Amino acid sequence: MAPSNIRFPSAEWCAAYKDAINANPAYQAAGTDWTHGPVSMVVTAEPAIGIAEDTAMWLDLHQGTCRDCRLVSRAEAENASFVIVASYARWKEVIRGLLDPTKGMMQNRLKLTKGHMPTMVKFVTASKELVASTSRVPTQFVDE
Repeated sequence: MAPSNIRFPSAEWCAAYKDAINANPAYQAAGTDWTHGPVSMVVTAEPAIGIAEDTAMWLDLHQGTCRDCRLVSRAEAENASFVIVASYARWKEVIRGLLDPTKGMMQNRLKLTKGHMPTMVKFVTASKELVASTSRVPTQFVDE
């Protein structure tokens, strides 16, 4: 029996995403030089679809490994080295592979509210592999 879909965003989704990243050899290769600290991906509040307040996924990435991925509050997310903020719909486009995250940041469709944009650009391949890893997580979107 296939695993059932996991609600995004949720603690369960984060755990599955961490495993998917660590099972991706292309990310391990592309992220080898990443020593720039954690990245938090903030989903802005949308009470209409059940996201009562800003929620974030904290990705503790280091040299091609995801040491931790957990759901955190917006306040906690602000402690990461890099903070990327977007609406639920925008993150859904990223997860589905419809929006490249680096292009999205350059077009201000994803907002890099903290961190060094040139560093993000330098790791464009690692970023693409992080997105590719999401495709291995059976995702249930709350607005569908």
